[in-house]
Amino acid sequence: MFTVTILAAPTRADLPPTLVEGLRNDWGGSPVNWLKDSVAAEFDLTAEPADFWQIWARLKDQGFDLAIQPSDGRRKTILLADMDSTMIQQECIDELAEVAGVGAHVANITARAMNGELDFNEALIARVGLLKGLDDTVARQVLDSRITLTPGGRELIATMRANGGYAMLVSGGFTVFTGPVSQMLGFDENRANVLLSENGLLTGEVAMPILGREAKVQALLDVTARRGVTPKEVMAVGDGANDLGMLQLAGSGVALHAKPSVAAQVPLRINHGDLTALLYLQGYAARDFVTG
Repeated sequence: MFTVTILAAPTRADLPPTLVEGLRNDWGGSPVNWLKDSVAAEFDLTAEPADFWQIWARLKDQGFDLAIQPSDGRRKTILLADMDSTMIQQECIDELAEVAGVGAHVANITARAMNGELDFNEALIARVGLLKGLDDTVARQVLDSRITLTPGGRELIATMRANGGYAMLVSGGFTVFTGPVSQMLGFDENRANVLLSENGLLTGEVAMPILGREAKVQALLDVTARRGVTPKEVMAVGDGANDLGMLQLAGSGVALHAKPSVAAQVPLRINHGDLTALLYLQGYAARDFVTG
């Protein structure tokens, strides 16, 4: 059995019943279950439709997200989440670089690294080197003035934890950001890279080893081993090339507003919705959401 989920961006809330019912009729699905009026609906199928990706592309152009996954085991017990451009709406290193006066240059490197065009570790070392000499208090200033949380994050974590789940924030960014962001959102733990400083100034170096793609996979393996479950119990979410390993290993890997090369390799793709989409994908209705 498979479950199809159709989603509109919550800010638009414009998912028409005619679209959902028409799709259900075309594919011979079960009665529609509305998870939230005008935002999220689902129905079951006995087989995956041959034209799924054609319909997916059509709906994407219309501003809707479409997903299909096995019905059994949709609800996960572990959330493994990227931070930059996933749980928050910015890339922290780009914001630090803006303060350092090298914003455009660093942002270009970040975009290429996240799309898989550059080696992540080498790109991180190069970008951190450009931050040398910054006051180490700048990170806190950036966090307070330039960083915004992605909508739905608190609800996602609070709802999963209220249902026995565990949440880990794992980032190729820096602990000076993941610590506070983890606390704000209610994560159980966080992992990231460490920016080095001396006499109150950034040295332009990052502690080794760098937390990159393989380290995110290792985090998934570590947390599942500690919790006594398999990777099938994990919902992972991210947007960049360094997230691909954990997205592909997790039972449900979700590419959220992801770079093109990443989205192409991940079957569950959210292009229009916010983080509450991850709850709808698990079958939670809006009335089930817990606010953090």
